[in-house]
Amino acid sequence: MRILVTAASRYGATAAIAEAIGETLRSAGFEVTVLRPEQVGELGGFDAVVLGSAVYTGHWLAPATELARRIGAELPGRPVWLFSSGPVGDPTRKLAQQMGADPGDLPGVMKATQAREHRMFAGRLDRHNLRGLQRAATLAFRSLDGDFRDWQEVASWARSVAEQLSAAPAA
Repeated sequence: MRILVTAASRYGATAAIAEAIGETLRSAGFEVTVLRPEQVGELGGFDAVVLGSAVYTGHWLAPATELARRIGAELPGRPVWLFSSGPVGDPTRKLAQQMGADPGDLPGVMKATQAREHRMFAGRLDRHNLRGLQRAATLAFRSLDGDFRDWQEVASWARSVAEQLSAAPAA
């Protein structure tokens, strides 16, 4: 079974999550290709798709939502999973919890892809990557700066995707 893992990432943190998901699926015996959404053409040779995006100001990045719309017609009959990377900071704090809300465009992406599931993962914020107002805002909230990704959680979710694919009857 060939699986496409693709994710829109602004500074590389979400791309690293996509790579980790791909590696876990490979270790489960699947043939996996990890690409940026802009690199994805037709789905011809792929049997399943894992699509993700970084979340900024409550929304997925345009390359991921555009890919979902573009390939939506090719997806019926293929299992699809979605993931987002967004919340940063102490997960017990109110601001991090608000960032953990589902992205505003998720319902449209779910509909376009007929995805089985969506998972939100914590992200990474390096304020040195930011410019202007974004960087200034992080000065007021220094606790948001850092890497909050939980690699065990990512691997566990990818293993659950692998289990679901393994349990599916052959087409």
